[in-house]
Amino acid sequence: MRHKPVDGFDRRSLRRARLVVALTCLLGVLACWYALGLARLLSPGGWTPSSADSVRAEALLASEFHAGPPQLILLATTPDSVDAPQASAAGRDLTRRLSEDHRVAWVNAYWQHPLPSLRTEDRHSALVLVRFRGDERATRDAAGDIIDRFTGTRGPLRVSASGAAAVMDETEKLSEEGMRFAEFVAVPLVLLILLWVLGSVTAALLPVVVGVVAVAATTAVLRLLSTVTEVSLFALNITTALGFGLAVDFSLLLVSRYREELAGGAGADQALRRTLRGAGRTVVFSAATIATSLCALLLFPLPLLRSLAYGGATVVCASAAGALTVLPALLILLGDRLDRWDVFAGLRRPHHAVSSGAWFRLARAVMRRPALVTVGALALLVLLAAPVTHVRFGMYDDRILPQSSPVAETSQRLRADFGSEWVDAASVVLPAPAAGRPGGVPDPVPDPVPDPVLDAYARRLALAPGVRRVDARTGTYRDGRRSAAPDASSARFAGPGGTWLSVIPEGTDPLSPEGSRLAAGLRAVPAPGPVLVGGPGARLADTEHVLAGRLPLVVGVTVLAAFALLLAFTRSVLIPVKALLLNALGLAATSGVLVAVFQQGHLAPLLGDVTAGGITDVVVPGLMFCVTFGLSMDYEVFLLSRIVEEHRHGSDTETAVAIGLQRTGRLFTSAALVFATVTAALALSSLVLLKLIGVGLALAVLLDCTVIRALLVPAVMRLAGRANWWMPRFGRGKDRPVSSGTPVPTAPMEGP
Repeated sequence: MRHKPVDGFDRRSLRRARLVVALTCLLGVLACWYALGLARLLSPGGWTPSSADSVRAEALLASEFHAGPPQLILLATTPDSVDAPQASAAGRDLTRRLSEDHRVAWVNAYWQHPLPSLRTEDRHSALVLVRFRGDERATRDAAGDIIDRFTGTRGPLRVSASGAAAVMDETEKLSEEGMRFAEFVAVPLVLLILLWVLGSVTAALLPVVVGVVAVAATTAVLRLLSTVTEVSLFALNITTALGFGLAVDFSLLLVSRYREELAGGAGADQALRRTLRGAGRTVVFSAATIATSLCALLLFPLPLLRSLAYGGATVVCASAAGALTVLPALLILLGDRLDRWDVFAGLRRPHHAVSSGAWFRLARAVMRRPALVTVGALALLVLLAAPVTHVRFGMYDDRILPQSSPVAETSQRLRADFGSEWVDAASVVLPAPAAGRPGGVPDPVPDPVPDPVLDAYARRLALAPGVRRVDARTGTYRDGRRSAAPDASSARFAGPGGTWLSVIPEGTDPLSPEGSRLAAGLRAVPAPGPVLVGGPGARLADTEHVLAGRLPLVVGVTVLAAFALLLAFTRSVLIPVKALLLNALGLAATSGVLVAVFQQGHLAPLLGDVTAGGITDVVVPGLMFCVTFGLSMDYEVFLLSRIVEEHRHGSDTETAVAIGLQRTGRLFTSAALVFATVTAALALSSLVLLKLIGVGLALAVLLDCTVIRALLVPAVMRLAGRANWWMPRFGRGKDRPVSSGTPVPTAPMEGP
């Protein structure tokens, strides 16, 4: 039985489209319901490998010595003296209530152990140091609860919070606020751009629907993953922006190709089939390239980067799946209503032939002087990349927070009033031997390191560059000499688990290159046995070691995978090589700008103080490489898909490039503008890391769609000529490009 066509589609297609939309709505609602409360399950940490020596040292300090770096530091201030009766009573009560909390592993407070290092010289401030039981998530939850309950005014004391756990808690709050504010700003701007590009309210809402579906699916997957592994809070922010950006990319490509097929005389059903065969293939290759780049982050053993791989790859696949299933179904259901409500109809230019379009003319102009354009564009990219030579790698700490944050203010007061002893100290742990009995069972009371041996080791540590003081069981050491004999407090440096020493740095920022060198110097000092070095500088050194060791593998895997995909897509050797080199230049230029802005402080009047200690976080290069590399390949595939198609239809290289740029230039620049809007909205966050990622991704896509795609690609392909299409005989297919020229098509094409 023959079905009656409805708006160009038969009734069977309509029934299938309704089923797809209904199932998508159902699954979307279930995904949103399942993902409720996701932010509380995510971790704001994940910067250091769990197997690192620094992490093992801190775990051993906490379990065996009830020592190590405190995770929460409460600063109690009073206008009188912390030793006054009322202040002392309030301090003891605070210490007691914290000690009674089952989530607290230990408390070290001035009113419990009246050490001079736990109060200021004027006696107006004192410290309460807290460490928690459990993993990072349990620590964050416990710290957030204690901060809410115990900070503020407590009798004569004014209590505020700092420390790693307080930073995590504050980061989570500010991240959620920044995400909501970014969405509030970005969504109206994106809708305006889509209205202008797609030409109607109906069409503009299609990418939004695909984006919502992709983000909902991704949040559900992250919720599921959070039950079996650590997932970073930053993955939620970044994948949300990435999901909407890619949904717009893919939807623009499909809707524009669908309209192009309709304008060429095809029926609605035929136009949709052609769109899915042509542009749909491009979406699949593009998604595969981006997902591969993001999956390379799995090679880094850092929970933060692996979380971005999980979320990023999921949102890419979800965006592509939504564009290839939900979007066609919506096109079928809309029928001839796709172009309704064009609010900018009065501002649009009339349609032009391809050969008279602005992108076609730009490509022709570039290819008339390809050498000059290539040299000029390369000079600009090299100039932007120049600041990379001054990069200083480190790790962000509380300075990632805005200066107005209470946690940041307390941290600054700690540095000013207490120095680096409780915040920046390194720990050198000499574990007790674990082979006292058969089977590796440790002795009940292992023999400690003899005092003369420990004394000699502490003297050597005190001579290491950058060390101000070493505290040990045998006393206090400065400049290689023991400056103080052991006192009662020295007992805390020994126990059944072995012996440890506290190393106070000499005014060194532990999360800077100097802190990493200090940790390396401590590890190089000859020790009387196995040694574990902990502390902020050691964490940085461990993270740097892992990232530097894995980065060549990550780059190699990403580049080889992208080359293989582009080789299969274009059936050319030179075009993938050209794409990889240009993407590397774009990444270098973006990195240079980020160093200039976020390390050297340029544009501070616009973005505020975003230098965070004058360093570039060590995880940024790997993160930016994988994300921006994938996005650049996305736009490359957009452009190459039409260039290769035109060349296979018989156009010469220059004509194919000009037509390809005219067909896709408006698409990838519009997609880049939308993505830049979404990611730049992250720069409105008060967290430095989100500002950096937002600015970096926005800049990367804007440089890519202007300097690289619009200028360098036509110029380089013109210089390469016939070599663009070279392919070994074994790699040629039946539809190899031919070089015979054909007249330029004159089918109508909407102007820019």
